[in-house]
Amino acid sequence: MHEQVTIETADGKCPAHVFTPAGEGPWPAVIFFMDGLGIRQTLFDMGQRMADGGYVVLLPDMFYRAGPYPPMNPKEILGGGGGGFREKMGHLFTSVDNRKASEDTAAFLAYLDTRSDVKGKKVGTTGYCMGGAMSLWAAGTHPDRIAASASYHGGNLASDSELSPHNLASKMKARIYVAGADKDDSYPLEMEARLIAALNDDGVDHVCEIYPGALHGWTMKDFPEPIYNEAAAE
Repeated sequence: MHEQVTIETADGKCPAHVFTPAGEGPWPAVIFFMDGLGIRQTLFDMGQRMADGGYVVLLPDMFYRAGPYPPMNPKEILGGGGGGFREKMGHLFTSVDNRKASEDTAAFLAYLDTRSDVKGKKVGTTGYCMGGAMSLWAAGTHPDRIAASASYHGGNLASDSELSPHNLASKMKARIYVAGADKDDSYPLEMEARLIAALNDDGVDHVCEIYPGALHGWTMKDFPEPIYNEAAAE
């Protein structure tokens, strides 16, 4: 129920993981955009849990342009204030942005189209941290393919950047879900209000929620306390 595949994109070879339910299918597909700590066991567990809900789940390594990297230990990187975060992760973050992720999404959709266990052409996207913005950007740049799009503790969702997802609200046809934390500098309340205004103005079907007492990254089981919040994650 866990395959490793390589997907050809415009910029190279993207390693990816595919999780499937038990049984024969076919099932609808989900593209899972990873968080900023990269591919690791916790994401595999999350991918399989989604698959067990009845989906083919594609988890691509969005850092592939930077080359191979060892699995990250979030407790080491984020513990004690996260002093080593930029040193260890900076070159990976600069290798991808929302526009590049959207170009990759075209290749991901083409790959899913080749699988006999995928049902239909419409897919869902979900993303965490940096992947949250990628998930919403995919909804705006592939509107005829994305049926539902979710962001969990995604940052910079309604900023002044030209790559801010809220700029694409007029193009979105998907149902949108955005989960934010009330203690997250990358998605403060005024940014949530700006995002909601953009979605409302363009008639996008959406739900935006703020989780009380949650911190950025609260859904990730391998994050150090007090970041991981089991009750909020569930």
